Amino acid sequence: MTATTFDFQKHLVEGCTRLGLELGPGAVTRLTLYFVELKRWSAKVNLIARGTTDLEIVDKHFLDSLALVPHLMEKDAHLFDVGSGAGFPGLVCKAASPDLTVTLVEPRLKRVSFLRHVARTLALDKGVSVVAGRVEEVGPCAEHPYTHITSRAVTDLSTFLQLIDHLWLPGTRVLCMKGPKWSEELASCSEEMRSHLEKTVEYQLPVSGASRVLLSFKKNMGHDGS
Repeated sequence: MTATTFDFQKHLVEGCTRLGLELGPGAVTRLTLYFVELKRWSAKVNLIARGTTDLEIVDKHFLDSLALVPHLMEKDAHLFDVGSGAGFPGLVCKAASPDLTVTLVEPRLKRVSFLRHVARTLALDKGVSVVAGRVEEVGPCAEHPYTHITSRAVTDLSTFLQLIDHLWLPGTRVLCMKGPKWSEELASCSEEMRSHLEKTVEYQLPVSGASRVLLSFKKNMGHDGS
C-alpha cells in the first residue's frame, strides 16, 4: 500500500473509536496530512523503522500517541516531549488538540527539520517549539511552565526519570509510555521514584492488540500546596 491508496482516515477513525477517542474533522485532516508528509520524508530520511507498514504506522505511532490526549485536557497544558523523533507523541497530540502547547526536544537535525516542516504544513506553528538538542541542555520554561513531560521508548524508566529531574517540578506530571516490560522497569526504580507513581493505565493498540501502559508520576507540592 502507498500513501495514496492506503485509507489512513478510515483506520485512524476506527482505531480512535476503539480507544474511546473522538477526533474533530480538522484533527483528522491534519493527521492525514501528517501521515502523507511522514511517508514522503521517510523515503529519504530515517524517521521510522524500515519496512514498517502503513497499518503499523497508524497503530504503533499515531494511535499509540493519541492515547495520551485524554491525559492532556487541562487548561493551559504544556507538553514537553523528550526525544520526539518524528513527532510521536508530542506533535501528534498537538495535531489532535491545537490548543495544546508542546515543546519537542530532538537531537538529530534531520528529524528537527521534519518536525518544523510538519508544524508549518499543518499550520501549527503557534504553540509548537522544536528544540535541537538533548534534554540535559534544556531548562525550565519560565513563561509557560511544563505541565506534562513525556517520551516514547527513549530509555529505561529509571534513567528517564533521572534525565528529566531538573525539569520535574512539584505539580508537573510525568507520563511514561511503556510496553509489556513496564513492571520490570518500575521495579528497578528507586523507592523514592516509585513513591511518585500516581496512576497506571493499561490499554491495547487497536490493530495489533499490543499491550501498552501509561505510567503517570507526580511530585507532591508539599503540605501547604495542592
